[in-house]
Amino acid sequence: MKLNSDVIFNAYCTGIFPMAQGKDDPNIFWVSPEHRGIIPLTYFHISKSLRNLILKQKYQIKINTNFSSVIKYCADRPETWISSKISECYINLHEQGHCHSVEVWDQHELVGGVYGLAIKKAFFGESMFSNKSNTSKIALAYLVSRLKYGGFSLLDVQFLTNHLASLGAIETTKSNYQELLKVALQGEADFLLQPLQVTPQEVCI
Repeated sequence: MKLNSDVIFNAYCTGIFPMAQGKDDPNIFWVSPEHRGIIPLTYFHISKSLRNLILKQKYQIKINTNFSSVIKYCADRPETWISSKISECYINLHEQGHCHSVEVWDQHELVGGVYGLAIKKAFFGESMFSNKSNTSKIALAYLVSRLKYGGFSLLDVQFLTNHLASLGAIETTKSNYQELLKVALQGEADFLLQPLQVTPQEVCI
């Protein structure tokens, strides 16, 4: 299957997503896990330490101002499934208005972020990064707040990790995930509905 933004968009609607073996790998394989990681939006867990960090307002939060750098940082690790071909397709999807980034800035420096694909009431979280302690968690907290405000019902994180489990992620079966996806694709949501200047107190609710 030739990889392009339309193919990726349609694949997510059926519950599959692309991966590569490495940054320079020209080959793509398609994944449909038997057990899928999701974060129930109403059960996202903000620890006391994360809450305190968010309320300190040490960093600035921006939306979609440097999507290409977010995906670049996410891929910049010894082992990655984000190949240059995959990056190019997601950047195209961002330019079409389907992919979004939540970014954490320290003045003029991008220090954390998360990106993903929004389709109807589903948001497919792809990857996140931290260049300073806990900045990916801050980005995820702001993402969850934005999804709840915008009317989303499904946050897909693909695979359950200990890191994500500490934030409220759970694992569900493929069949149950397909049901959640089916419902999410029948509704409408708006990623950009929440005001840019959302307060830290609102994020920590």
